[in-house]
Amino acid sequence: MPVMRLSGVLRSERLILAAALVLAAGVATAAPPAGSDVEGGWPAWRGPSRTGSAPGGDPPIDWSEEKNVRWKKAVPGLGLSSPIVWGDRLFLTTAVPTGEKVGDAPPAGRRDGIPPDQVLSYEVHALDRADGSTVWKRTVRTEAPSGGTHPDGTWASGSPVTDGEVLIAFFGSQGLYAFDLDGTELWRRDFGDMRTRLGFGEGSSPALHGDRVFVIWDHEDDSFMVALDKKTGEEIWRRDRDEMTAWTTPLVVEHDGRTQVITSATNRVRSYDADTGEPIWQATGMTLNAIPSPVYSDGVVYLTSGFRGSKLLAVRLDGAEGDITGTDNVVWSVDRDTPYVPSPLLHDGVIYFTKSNNGILSAFDAASGEALYANQRLGPVRNVYASPVAVGDRVYFTSRDGEFLVAKAGPTFEVLAENELDDRFDASPAIVGDEIYLRGRNNLYCIATP
Repeated sequence: MPVMRLSGVLRSERLILAAALVLAAGVATAAPPAGSDVEGGWPAWRGPSRTGSAPGGDPPIDWSEEKNVRWKKAVPGLGLSSPIVWGDRLFLTTAVPTGEKVGDAPPAGRRDGIPPDQVLSYEVHALDRADGSTVWKRTVRTEAPSGGTHPDGTWASGSPVTDGEVLIAFFGSQGLYAFDLDGTELWRRDFGDMRTRLGFGEGSSPALHGDRVFVIWDHEDDSFMVALDKKTGEEIWRRDRDEMTAWTTPLVVEHDGRTQVITSATNRVRSYDADTGEPIWQATGMTLNAIPSPVYSDGVVYLTSGFRGSKLLAVRLDGAEGDITGTDNVVWSVDRDTPYVPSPLLHDGVIYFTKSNNGILSAFDAASGEALYANQRLGPVRNVYASPVAVGDRVYFTSRDGEFLVAKAGPTFEVLAENELDDRFDASPAIVGDEIYLRGRNNLYCIATP
């Protein structure tokens, strides 16, 4: 891609925004699909509950290149999408340079020395969890990107999602694809080309719930949200959205007998009826460059953002109708130290989030909004794009520089371990049983005891 020209853009924005392309590329659902427990795996980038919390397991807290690495496999191409797991397979997406060139360059962006006219192979990979070997690989499209991406971004930044029946992979302007878990393509859809803010690229992922796939298409032209039939790709409903570019992912919630799709964006946060697309409620929006995806538990949805400002809203869904700005449905809020790129973690009644993209942690009681602690430094974890994950009594934090910190979950902060690997990490981890999967820029790691 061509070198991005960012005169007049803050350095913090240059360095940070495109990490959204992997981290916002996840989904959230209150009711996990059947079978997505410890045995089923980690069916979306934020796990089976779409909160970053694993339902069980006992993975290591200590690892290095020489310790507790069950396997390590090179990942071809460039991708910031997080790995997902179902059963004995792990799925990820990537964009692989082919060495071919075309005459016309995209308008902006490049990554890791890829020339602006480089043709990419957009691929979906299924790996064996036991050893990381390739079970199948599918190339969905081979062409030069239609647009640019941020220097920290890639053209495979949206994470896939599965319910054990279909696997959905989203490459933004390069299309949406559905497969069965054996790699047979079921359908594909092309929504055209996005025009993202400052050419920073794409990163939102689809949500999958019941018989429907939900996609947000927020960019600098006509934005919309669409619901598709997961078996055929047929469009069920579409709603126009008055939004600029955002990198968030829908949250699908079953609450009080109704399924709603909740979206976070700069102008407004909104909820749609999953069956009809009709608006249910809305509230004032997030900050500029909305990236983190919402999380939900016990009747409350939590929405965050943190570029050129800070915002966290805790919205009670009971009775939420119409414009709820300033009403009792907003049960508590925060206006400082919220995350820019990483999504929050909601685990055992506590919501954890970092300050912007820094290794500075806050933890709040999710029900009351009481601050349990704030501005806690995460030791060697200083520069963060990956979202935190948790299992049992521990929380895992990942830095871009290959540093990791494991802390005790709960109302007080306590370091359990600090670890390091020889790679850079922007994708969020996946925890399945006693294993942690970590996608680096160059390698995929399975962390587990021998």
